[in-house]
Amino acid sequence: MTAEEHELRELRASVREFLETKSSEEAVRKLMESEPRFDPAVWAQACGQLRLAALALPEEYGGDGFGMVELGVVLEETGRALFCSPFFATVVLAAQTLLASGDARACARHLPGIAAGRTTAALAVAEDDGSWDPALVSARALPDGDGGWTVRGRKSFVVDGTTADLVLVVARTVAGPSLFAVDREATGLTAEPMETLDATRAMARLTFDAVPATPVGADGAGGRVMAKVLDIASVGLAAEQAGGARRCLDTSTGYARTRHQFGRPIGSFQAVKHKCADMLVQVELAEASSREAARLAAEHDPAFPVAAAVAHACASRAYLYAATENIQVHGGIGFTWEHPAHLYFRRAKSSQLLLGGPAVYHERLLDRLGI
Repeated sequence: MTAEEHELRELRASVREFLETKSSEEAVRKLMESEPRFDPAVWAQACGQLRLAALALPEEYGGDGFGMVELGVVLEETGRALFCSPFFATVVLAAQTLLASGDARACARHLPGIAAGRTTAALAVAEDDGSWDPALVSARALPDGDGGWTVRGRKSFVVDGTTADLVLVVARTVAGPSLFAVDREATGLTAEPMETLDATRAMARLTFDAVPATPVGADGAGGRVMAKVLDIASVGLAAEQAGGARRCLDTSTGYARTRHQFGRPIGSFQAVKHKCADMLVQVELAEASSREAARLAAEHDPAFPVAAAVAHACASRAYLYAATENIQVHGGIGFTWEHPAHLYFRRAKSSQLLLGGPAVYHERLLDRLGI
């Protein structure tokens, strides 16, 4: 085992131990029905003790200077535990958007707070149609006449949008789609929670009524920034999906060993064996594709955009398949609200649709291939 592999194993063990204590099924179910939909004290511990928010941020902004490989390990574990926290919205979406913008002033202003766990953030791109394509954005940003900008419009499916201290919003200007930073307390900004299939991932609808905003990056550069962000977000989401799929497989095989029918474990029946074997193939493929994409991202390999799209497609299919078969293996009890199998199924389906759905991410793969 290389030193790097040993460090990754230690990181995984630390995160898993923390989440087994702080993100049990009981804790997840409690947070699903609360507002905010995460525990601020647990989030503070995750940022303070494990430095999860700082892990993949540059040292110049208070981060630890690691990359997508290490971030992928953490995301696999958060997906495995259905960790209710601002981690994905803040660290994967918002922080990576700030870095992709190339705006050193905006990064210096916001990233140290994110790294320290003081600031949570959200990325608002999609509108009522759920599309993450900047070309379809209808929200508009206009100069306010005093050297500033205001944003008007509505955004939907904003992950952790009701609790984020900072909102990065894509809005259209004369120059094209552009990126703006909005403070949660800004005048004219209203946020309402959305009731979605997956209660473990909070989403919101944000309304901007002439909300004061600060440009981030170059005017009209929103399309180029979002292309980079979607690649990174796809890999991060794929890692989270792979972790959830692995948990479904482990749960199924564990149940198949201990549940007896007709005097023998149900795992000895050929039909159940086939289900578990097919799940294993899908999970291994999801892990391999997401980890390879993370490695290419860390190495700044030009093949990364293609690998990112492949990882998201593979992991989306694997997670939904594993979550479905997990219910089947558990039989009647797997269909009940009391069993956690449905929580993973809901997360699998919502994750499949989060960045646009199968048709969109297959088109994204063709685009990254230049077809």
